[in-house]
Amino acid sequence: MEVFLEQLINGLTIGSFYALIALGYSMVYGILKLINFAHGDFFALGSYVGYTVLVFGSAFVTSHFGLWGGMIAAMLVAAVCVAFVGVAVERAAYRPIYPAGRLPAVVSALGASIFLQNAIMVIWGPRYQAYPASLIPNIHIQLGNIHITLLQIVILVLSFFLMGALYWLIQKTTFGAAIRATALDKDTASLMGINFNRVIFFIFTLGPALGAMTGVMVGMYYRQISFTMGWNYGLKAFTATILGGIGNLPGAMFGGLILGVLEMFGAAYISAAWKDVFVFLILILVLIFRPTGLFGEKVAEKV
Repeated sequence: MEVFLEQLINGLTIGSFYALIALGYSMVYGILKLINFAHGDFFALGSYVGYTVLVFGSAFVTSHFGLWGGMIAAMLVAAVCVAFVGVAVERAAYRPIYPAGRLPAVVSALGASIFLQNAIMVIWGPRYQAYPASLIPNIHIQLGNIHITLLQIVILVLSFFLMGALYWLIQKTTFGAAIRATALDKDTASLMGINFNRVIFFIFTLGPALGAMTGVMVGMYYRQISFTMGWNYGLKAFTATILGGIGNLPGAMFGGLILGVLEMFGAAYISAAWKDVFVFLILILVLIFRPTGLFGEKVAEKV
């Protein structure tokens, strides 16, 4: 039972990473019907920006904000920087080819992903980089025979807070209603006075920002980061998006959490060497038996 509970906590921690990244995929697809393959690289870029803040600004950050405040400061700086990059990529790589249809947009997204990945390699180098151990809280908590870390608890709290805040924004605010209306029927929403470009600006700001903050959390959790990490995490987050129902934000959240838990249970009870195989096996099974995902894809109702 102790192993089960520890793996459940580990799975929820990793699943929260997948869920936050999956939200970016889901938002872009919900509005543009586009798979933004560059989104995983926004996540990786955020991890490197956070690393830079903590390494080169560690004295200033920790002296003014403390250990935990330094983590939050790195996340905020990464979010702002990557949000600007997200808007720039949308303006340069996506907006000029919207009228051309989906296929050119997918090719452009792949090109943007390759460009960002190589830009990260050129700026920070091809080697693994390590988050400074002295700036990562290493506090262990024992609940009976269950061992968890304070960092895991902080990551889970932050992740669920961010997911809850996004859900509230989309479901309970006027601008959120505009986003939902645009996702259901762009043309009708535009006729009703909703500014389509403003909605696009929002999702290409918020999605990359969430990905960047997740990248900092992943760097703090695993310590090592690589310029190729965006592809690996992006692929799993995309799988989580399909698992929950592409274009469905709650589905992306639960899909990421479910995927993380299943991955950890597979690694613990079957084989750690096969944990990535489980991800693709789940993807294949979902596509075969429930192509719209566990929670279904958001589509407009025809009346």
